[in-house]
Amino acid sequence: MMRPLSWLGIVRMGLVQTGLGAIVVLTTSTLNRVMVVELALPAMLPGALVAIHYALQVFRPAWGHGSDRGARRTPWIIGGMAVLALGGFLAAVATAWMATQPLLGVALAIVAFCLIGGGVGAAGTSLLVLLAKRVDDKRRAAAATIVWVMMISGFIVTTGFAGHLLDPFSPSRLVAVSGGVSLIAMLLTFVGVWGVEGKVAAGLVAAPEKGSFRAAIKEVWAEPQARRFAIFVFVSMLAYSAQDLILEPFAGAVFAFTPGETTKLSSVQHGGTLLGMALVPLIGAMFPKTRGNLKVWTVGGCIASAIALLGLSTAAMVGGSWPLRANVFVLGVTNGAYAVAAIGSMMELVSAGGEKREGVRMGLWGAAQAIAFGIGGFVGTLASDVARLVLSSPALSYASVFAAEAGLFVVSAVMAVWVHRAQQRSARGAGRGVDLSNAAVAGG
Repeated sequence: MMRPLSWLGIVRMGLVQTGLGAIVVLTTSTLNRVMVVELALPAMLPGALVAIHYALQVFRPAWGHGSDRGARRTPWIIGGMAVLALGGFLAAVATAWMATQPLLGVALAIVAFCLIGGGVGAAGTSLLVLLAKRVDDKRRAAAATIVWVMMISGFIVTTGFAGHLLDPFSPSRLVAVSGGVSLIAMLLTFVGVWGVEGKVAAGLVAAPEKGSFRAAIKEVWAEPQARRFAIFVFVSMLAYSAQDLILEPFAGAVFAFTPGETTKLSSVQHGGTLLGMALVPLIGAMFPKTRGNLKVWTVGGCIASAIALLGLSTAAMVGGSWPLRANVFVLGVTNGAYAVAAIGSMMELVSAGGEKREGVRMGLWGAAQAIAFGIGGFVGTLASDVARLVLSSPALSYASVFAAEAGLFVVSAVMAVWVHRAQQRSARGAGRGVDLSNAAVAGG
C-alpha cells in the first residue's frame, strides 16, 4: 500500500494547478481585453473562443480513459500542460497577428483555443485522479482547498505580473509575456509531479486497463453513484456559474454602481470565495468529527448558497438600503465552501466503483463541470434578458433570475443526498462495512 502524500507533496502538486491557472487566465482575461479594446474587435469573438475551450473539454472522459489504459497519470499531466502552454502562446501570437491580418489571426486563435481546451482537460483530469489516489481521506478537503487556492493564486500573480510587463502595450510584448508564462508553467509542472508517481508506478503498470472507450464510459455511466454525481455536478455548477456575468450589471442597473465600484464588488466576492475554501479544512481541524464529512459540507454549501442568492433577489426588490457588499461577500463564502466540498467529493468517489476506471469517472465529472460553466454564463444573461422583456422592471427581472439560481442550488442539495444514498447501496452490495472514503484510499 502506498504512503499518502505529505502536506509538502500536496503543495507540490498544487504547483501544476498554479501553472494551469496562469495560462488560462492570461488567455481568457488579458487577451479578451486586448481583442475588444486595443484591436476594437467584436466582444463576441473572445466569447466564442472561450466557448471553444469549454466545448473541447467534453472529451475529458476519453482522455481519462487513455490514462487508465496506461495506468500512469504523469505523462498525461506533463503532455496536457505542454499542449496547454503551446496553445496559450499561439493564442497570444494570434491576437498580435489580428492587428495586421485579422482573418489569419482568428484562424490561428481557433486552433490555439482548441489546444487550450484539450490541454486543460487532459492535464486537469489526470492531476485530480493522481491527487485523489495519493491523498489520505482525512486530508481531502484540505488538499482540495490548497490546490484550488494555488490555482487562484496563479490567476492573481499572473494578472499582476502581466499587467506590469505589458505597459506600454505592444503586440510583441504580449507575445513575449505569454511565452514567459508558458515556460514558467511548464517548470512548475515538472517540479510538481517529479517523483510523485514513480515510487508506485511499477505496481500500476503491471496490469494496464484494456478495452474500448465506449465500453468504459458505458460501465461508468451504469454505476449509480458516478451517474448521479455527474448530474449533481452539472446542476450545481450551472447554479454556481450562472450569476457570474449578471452580478456586475445588476449592481449597476439596480444600485447605480459605477464600473469601478462593480469591479470592487467582484473582488469582494472572490475574497469571500477564498475564505469559504479555507473554512472547510479549518473547521475540520477545530472539530475533528466534521473532518472528511464532505456530504455535510456539500449539502450545507448548496443550501447556504441558495440563501445568499435569495438575499440578492431580495436586494433587487429593496434597492439601495440593502447591504449589497455584505450579501455578495457571503455568497462568495458559501460558494467557496461548496466548491471545496464538491471537489473533495470528486476525489473521494473517483475510486469507488469498477476497477481501473478512475480516469473515466473524473473525466465524466470534469466534462459535466466544463459544460455547465460553458453554458452557465450564457443561460444567466439570457434568462435576465427574457425576464426583462416579460416583467416590468430590471429589478424584477434580476430578482427572478437570482431566485431561480437559488432554486437550482436547493435541487443540488437534494441531489447530494441522492448521491450519498447510491454510495451506501454500493457499499452494502459489495459486502463491506467500511466507509467509501477509506475504500477509495485502500484501492488507490
